[in-house]
Amino acid sequence: MDFVRHLRRTASTAMAATLFAAGGSAPFRVFAAPPAGSGPGALGAGRPEIAVGDPVYPPADHLPTVAEITGQLGRIRAYLEGAYPGRIIDRVTGGVVAPDSPPVASAVMDRGEEQRFNPLDYTTAVIHDGMMRAAEATGDRRFADFTDRQLRFIAASIPYFRAQAAAFGMNGNSFRPVFAPAALDDCGAMAAALIKARMSGLGPDLLPVIRVWSEYVGAGQFRLADGTLARHRPQPVSIWADDLYMGAVPLVQMARFGDAARLDDAARDVAQTAQRLYRPARGLFTHGWSEDSPEAPDFYWGRANGWAMVTLCELLDALPENHPLRAGLLDILRGEIRSVASLQSGEGRWHQMLDRDETFLETSASAMFVYGIAHAINRGWVTASSYGAIAQAGWNGVAGQINERGQVCQTCVATTYAADQMYYYHRPVSAYATHGYGPALMAGAEMIRLLRNPAWSVEFKNQTYFYVPRTAPRP
Repeated sequence: MDFVRHLRRTASTAMAATLFAAGGSAPFRVFAAPPAGSGPGALGAGRPEIAVGDPVYPPADHLPTVAEITGQLGRIRAYLEGAYPGRIIDRVTGGVVAPDSPPVASAVMDRGEEQRFNPLDYTTAVIHDGMMRAAEATGDRRFADFTDRQLRFIAASIPYFRAQAAAFGMNGNSFRPVFAPAALDDCGAMAAALIKARMSGLGPDLLPVIRVWSEYVGAGQFRLADGTLARHRPQPVSIWADDLYMGAVPLVQMARFGDAARLDDAARDVAQTAQRLYRPARGLFTHGWSEDSPEAPDFYWGRANGWAMVTLCELLDALPENHPLRAGLLDILRGEIRSVASLQSGEGRWHQMLDRDETFLETSASAMFVYGIAHAINRGWVTASSYGAIAQAGWNGVAGQINERGQVCQTCVATTYAADQMYYYHRPVSAYATHGYGPALMAGAEMIRLLRNPAWSVEFKNQTYFYVPRTAPRP
């Protein structure tokens, strides 16, 4: 959008209500014209009125450029390069431990800034996915180099921590998830990331680790009688929407890696999980299900729905057109996209609880939605004319939470499947909640593809944006 058009969109001589974006430092101004006949007690009463001129939209409400998004992703990468030092330290002295030195009981992986950046965490796996996508979308090798360096650190550290386990036991060993995974969170997302990296030629040979993790996901994790991946918490038999990503995504990647039967396993797992969690009338996933709580209410947590949307995209990318479950899964994705789009806030992001506007705006789920919607458009599963502007506004909201350091702000911390709304309402947010970084990278990379897609043009008319198919007849 050129400068004159930007001025036309934002200029106004009327009074403005000043609002502050959650977690941001810059105010933005918004206007809303009151409905006809409004007055004391009427719908819309108390809204600021405009006399002349155009309404003022948030400065972030614009058509982003590829260069702009590339720069924002670059800030994230630069921050994460410092946040993940890739070294072993002594937790008592703080000194650096050489990986070829004799093991000591107090040696641990350095988790970086505020000790929040765990190289083996599932959120780091999503960061690797985002880095690889960003490298492809931008052509900047530095994104892929981040993943390459981190995987080389893991490979170089395995002998040290194996020796430490032999000498002092597995308790407290930083590499326990590598040697003895005990949950999908330990290994599922990382297995998928390692397979993707290997197929992209990144990192050293970590095939033994891939095999350990793949075996756990495929055969070690607790399942229901019908084969659906499940957990023993918070109730003895529970299903989490989060595990769509932690379980089905690695199964998809295992199929690409040569174990073809795992693709059917992934499709069945997603379909059977959706039978229990997806609410067609709402177009949303409730966070979880427990066998002993058949009357439990639904909790439409944002990030749970984000995990579901990203997983559906990953699975549909892999499923052949004639797969018996494909049509139903595509219908679920389309239904979720339609519902999520209708719940987008005026700031561009989505709320912590999607159906509760009084809950805070949350960045990680919003980034997942931007990625999922943009990816579905680029793949032709939904139309750009319906959802292009939604993805664009969502990206602008997410980008507004990338600070000058490259931190992704206003991200909900780790969250369990809970039994009451109060828990979800009051979860903390933090730039050190690493759940936001990978989705932001993925969303930005997919937005670059959306903006470069030749199938449509973006037109600015009547103070808003329209994604118009290039084949459409012109008036």
